[in-house]
Amino acid sequence: MNTAVTHWAEQWARSQRKNAVRNTPSFWDKRAPEFRKHQVAKTEYAEDFIRFMQLQPHWSVLDVGCGCGNLALPLAKQVALITALDFSPTMLELLQQGCVEQGVDNITTIHGRWEDDWDSLGVGCHDVAIASRSLAVSDLPAALSKLNQAARRQVYVTAMVGDGPHDKRVYQAIGRPLANGPDYIYLYNILHEMGIYANVSFITNTVWNSYADLDEAIAVTAAKIGELTADERTRLQEYLMTELVFYQGKLRLPEPRVIRWAIIYWDKGEWR
Repeated sequence: MNTAVTHWAEQWARSQRKNAVRNTPSFWDKRAPEFRKHQVAKTEYAEDFIRFMQLQPHWSVLDVGCGCGNLALPLAKQVALITALDFSPTMLELLQQGCVEQGVDNITTIHGRWEDDWDSLGVGCHDVAIASRSLAVSDLPAALSKLNQAARRQVYVTAMVGDGPHDKRVYQAIGRPLANGPDYIYLYNILHEMGIYANVSFITNTVWNSYADLDEAIAVTAAKIGELTADERTRLQEYLMTELVFYQGKLRLPEPRVIRWAIIYWDKGEWR
């Protein structure tokens, strides 16, 4: 590995080690119901990403870090076959439940990790390989290489831009610095040093988070942050009590968040 790749990769790995608790199956098992709720709501992000890819009906797709099917379920109606890989058993259970509910029969689920032997798991090769907001892995060059090798035609990955999905207002309210870690530019630079000259585009979403009541607002917001001290939880409660407003029978903050995601993609061509 050359010096430039090592530099960018080490910075990325360092940030992932700081978020080790978030990069475990148990953490995502707990968050799975929340993701399922957003999936049912048909998120703007998923619609924008799928529209951007312009996949062909006869193609197969590998979705790594598929979650509960935010992309896999709607994509299943547009392509021939999908292999959905995730390390969270609960996420995969919810995806399978979604397949039954929607009458989808062309998704194969695989329980596995980036670090596993994909040949042993039976991942195989697909026309398109995607990793949507799922590159929470220490060895990013190795993960990107595996994704590249698993695709015949195209690869699409998405990564956060700037603050990404994190709400800076909440972190300021509880008195905790928002340490985002590296965003998409690290990923792009690593690809460049690997000899993959990728394209970059951006998805911009305006997000309003609505809650049935204060308890739900606190629970959902706290889950996104992680472990809170007693003082932080008190500050969070006070902040939400002060700032939340009623809108159409639910509570929400008075201003939305603008979230940007980078789509980094390349045609296989010579990048093999």
